[in-house]
Amino acid sequence: MTDARIYLSPPDVSDVERKLLLAAFDSNWVAPVGPDLDAFEAQVAELTGVRHAVALSSGTAALHLALITAGVRRGDTVLVPSFTFAASANAVMYLGARPVFLDSTADTWNIDPDLVAEELRLRAGRGQLPRAVIAVDMYGQCADYEPLLEACDRYGVALIEDAAEALGATYRGRAAGSFGLAGVLSFNGNKIATTGGGGMLLTDDGTVATRARYLATQAREPVPHYEHRAVGHNYRLSNLLAAVGRGQVQRLGDLIAARRRTFRHYRTALGDLPGLTFMPVADYGEPNHWLTCLLVDAAAFGADRDRIIEHLGRQHIEARPAWKPMHLQPVFRDCVVRGGAVSAGLFRRGLCLPSGSALTDQDRERVVAAVRAVAR
Repeated sequence: MTDARIYLSPPDVSDVERKLLLAAFDSNWVAPVGPDLDAFEAQVAELTGVRHAVALSSGTAALHLALITAGVRRGDTVLVPSFTFAASANAVMYLGARPVFLDSTADTWNIDPDLVAEELRLRAGRGQLPRAVIAVDMYGQCADYEPLLEACDRYGVALIEDAAEALGATYRGRAAGSFGLAGVLSFNGNKIATTGGGGMLLTDDGTVATRARYLATQAREPVPHYEHRAVGHNYRLSNLLAAVGRGQVQRLGDLIAARRRTFRHYRTALGDLPGLTFMPVADYGEPNHWLTCLLVDAAAFGADRDRIIEHLGRQHIEARPAWKPMHLQPVFRDCVVRGGAVSAGLFRRGLCLPSGSALTDQDRERVVAAVRAVAR
């Protein structure tokens, strides 16, 4: 019998979510409005310590609205880490603005705060400050927000936190998603908590939250007929999906604990192999270990990253490369980049192992055995 396929980060849902979903269905709140949507927003706002949460159809939609509320317009520039998923840069392009890509640090894999400060200083001297800076919490580990906030505040530039991968992570005791003008979460199917598709905008600024809600509901004016004074978007989350999200957030502690066990298991079981180096854990916070990632030194290990992925694939195990940097993506080839060597190295050598919270001990041992087989 062929072993069942082990996926990289599949959804982990339980009877808790099923009961909440069926209750929402039976209530007939089958719309982008309803009591579960309100409860989900309140639940996540309390969890992250922010005043306002706006549930949306995707993390990308949340990022798009965050940039709009930051005042980003056509012709503006926005500083974005190069080492990230494309959505971080795509949302900038939606507004006719241009991303400027900055490199990461090797010790966090997140945007380099020194490069951000330097770029802001240089652009301030030319009178060309960006409209916003996006920081991304990579693989569930927060960026270094103290220097980022200091640099952005010095020049009056809005900071947007793309915490799509980082729900439940912390930075110096403060929750991911709570930094800057607005934070962004994703509840895509592969995230640590999912609604099957969805996202959320988090903010302490009531004006930002009100504007985001308005734009997310097609910018409909509060009058009996359909009145529109701005171009809006159909971005609100379904009440049914919010019910699933409520269950996921109730179980978030267990979901994070499971991924943390997987990280520790891999680190213990594979840490003796030459040429494998796990993503560093920064001393300023606690990641959620959304994905366990490592770097492969082909000369020391005896095979490169792609060879490992190919072998795992033959064993019905899904593994993937680390993100390909935005400055190496054909669609962004004309954009400005500062640095890039660190990001390129992370992509060239980076490997993401199966990390789902429903992994069994047997699953983890299969992954370990397959990686060790390549080393042999």
